[in-house]
Amino acid sequence: MKRTLLAALLVLSIGTPAQAHFQMLYTPQMAMEKGGTLDLKLVFTHPFEAGHTMNMGAPQEFFMVHKGEKTDLKDTLKKITWTSLTNSGDAYEAKVKARSMGDYVLCLVPEPYFEANEDGYIQQITKVILNNGGMPTDWDAPVGLPAEIEPLDKPYALWTGNVFRGVVLSEGKPVPGAEIEVEFLNHPPVPGKNEFQKAALATAPQDAFVTLTIKADADGEFVFGIPKAGWWGFAALGVGPLKTYKGKDNSQDAVIWVQAVDMQ
Repeated sequence: MKRTLLAALLVLSIGTPAQAHFQMLYTPQMAMEKGGTLDLKLVFTHPFEAGHTMNMGAPQEFFMVHKGEKTDLKDTLKKITWTSLTNSGDAYEAKVKARSMGDYVLCLVPEPYFEANEDGYIQQITKVILNNGGMPTDWDAPVGLPAEIEPLDKPYALWTGNVFRGVVLSEGKPVPGAEIEVEFLNHPPVPGKNEFQKAALATAPQDAFVTLTIKADADGEFVFGIPKAGWWGFAALGVGPLKTYKGKDNSQDAVIWVQAVDMQ
């Protein structure tokens, strides 16, 4: 992939590790015992290192699917400033009601971000699936995004040590051999604040462990064993149909987040 090659060349030129861009769509708990109002944070950043946060433009789409019904959520968005461990950047928050039982599929189509170091755009179409009350409804149904990861396991019902499986889709069709970056949210957001916590949950023994890379098989399917409780992001790179934007290359990525918990 062009993004991977350019990132590697950047590492060689400046002597610092490359970090994956990840669009976050975060709320503290994916599996809720009872409904309420979701406090959502939309941040474009580097989750393992809580590093540089990119300025988000106004999202193109932000919506929710619940029991097959689609609801536009763009009017819930509020622009905020998000603080990473190295800088601050433009981000968004939203408060969304989720009171009835079942799954809530939250989908974000962000404005493509211009990455000057790569002289091109990145658009990470992001999906998060939450559940209220334990009754499954929508988790395994694609929502028709141009670039999408269809889960084969409930993203909100994973014990630490389980595997997460998914199928990478481009315009609804599997993408054979898709390259997928995986990162752990190593510095969770501080409750009630627009910033990452400073203390890390894990230490990478070497730079290759910061952003993991896996590949889908000939049917577009992938599998990943989850070694630690918390939030994990999966980004299938450049699988969407929009290859250029404003005269520049565009990497239209499919992103999904899952949450694993420890057995007590």
